[in-house]
Amino acid sequence: MYACTKGATTLGVDGVIIDVEVDVSNGLPCFEMVGMPDAMVREAKERVRIAIRNSGIRLQQDKVTVNLAPAGMRKDSAGLDLPIAVALLAAYGVIPTEGLDRYLFISELSLEGECRRVSGVLPMAIKAQESGLQAVVVAKGNINEALLVDGIAVYGIENLSELVEFLSGRGELQPAAKEPAQEEREVLQDDFCDVQGQFLAKRAFEIAAAGGHNIVLSGSPGAGKTMLARRMGSILPDMTRKEALEVTKIYSIAGLLKNNSGLITRRPFRSPHHTVSSAAMIGGGSIPKPGEVTLSHNGVLFLDELPEFGKNALECLRQPLEDGFVSVSRVNATLSFPSRIMLIAALNPCPCGYYGDSEIPCECSLPQIKKYTRKLSGPLLDRFDIQIRVPRVSYQEITSEVRAEKSSVIRQRVVAARKIQLDRFRELDIVCNAQMNHGILKKYCQLTDEAQELMETAFQERNLSARSYDRIVKVAQTVADLSGSDIISEIHIGEALQLRGEILPGNNF
Repeated sequence: MYACTKGATTLGVDGVIIDVEVDVSNGLPCFEMVGMPDAMVREAKERVRIAIRNSGIRLQQDKVTVNLAPAGMRKDSAGLDLPIAVALLAAYGVIPTEGLDRYLFISELSLEGECRRVSGVLPMAIKAQESGLQAVVVAKGNINEALLVDGIAVYGIENLSELVEFLSGRGELQPAAKEPAQEEREVLQDDFCDVQGQFLAKRAFEIAAAGGHNIVLSGSPGAGKTMLARRMGSILPDMTRKEALEVTKIYSIAGLLKNNSGLITRRPFRSPHHTVSSAAMIGGGSIPKPGEVTLSHNGVLFLDELPEFGKNALECLRQPLEDGFVSVSRVNATLSFPSRIMLIAALNPCPCGYYGDSEIPCECSLPQIKKYTRKLSGPLLDRFDIQIRVPRVSYQEITSEVRAEKSSVIRQRVVAARKIQLDRFRELDIVCNAQMNHGILKKYCQLTDEAQELMETAFQERNLSARSYDRIVKVAQTVADLSGSDIISEIHIGEALQLRGEILPGNNF
């Protein structure tokens, strides 16, 4: 007898519907699985067989063939356990075959027949809704994730027996209901009011947050570079629902969602160790999975001690920073992952860290400094819109009783500037100034004559590239938005030029 059910797996950041076909026939007892299953899916035959037996169902020993279609795509989800089990039971006549094509089944099975949560349920449920399926059946640990998708019923089950009773008409199963959104508890968060002094750096972070600009900080050890970077999240605007769904989808596929959690509402902040490989940075594997640049999508990727990272890991950032996505090619698949990120980097100007320090002399020779900074190519540094030196904080600033400006106050200005940009780009697929290309920049960024003259002088004296010109104008536009100006003046260009200074010995990018 033949039966077919719907399962799913993921490819890139999207779900893919899998037709699970089972044929039971007379012959030498065996259990064959075809359709390019990987090791995880091939092992499902033992989990399914024992789970069915331990659920109190006895099946005759026959020749069983399971086909996973489309056959040309490798399948790597433990969530295929449940649709295989349901199709097998339908083929044996334990449950009726009618109506099974209305459901998408997603769950791993334990040897006792219990249903376990799996990764990637959100994109699978989205694909089910787009494909016209009426309901999705998941483990109870995945209910909140599946409920994020509108227009499709969600059934949460604890074990295989419960599902068999429901599908055979002997038991009832009610669709899960969305719970009222609970107010997020206030999380103790680092605040800019804790940072004493560093007025230029804090202004730079405000501008970076307002326009979505990449920023690199150079300074002596202990100047506060990491402290500043870790407070960026406190001034960034909230994600829209579309952005939150994109991030939740990525974290669902990566298996990084907390147990039965719903929508991710806080912007990601990723800070990988400097030993990270290029594959871990941009994504990899035989079937590519998201890397750090994708896990930072719509949020912040912070690289501390930038010269300590491997050269390959740094250079692979160039394309995603420019395009907003990263393409990963493997033998089995070529996939694109979203990577609209704000990149923050911190570095010391030399191996000892004290080049240019006002108190401690540098002990490094010129060859040592060149060797230390050789990993940082000009094209990579050119992609940082804001490049500043962070000076040593004085004793008077550290001990001052005057509290600095709170993050909540800075955030209000950032949100106001972002609203201006959203209105400006409402007909385009961008949300902030940093995402403008040259054509959009020419259309929307209007410079006064004095600003043009100042920009021309700086372009010639600093030997700037065309990319540098665009990035300086983008920063100037953000400065103008923060000041409520409709046009870029020489004051705005001047501040943008000040925020693109010399950060390495003997270099001016």
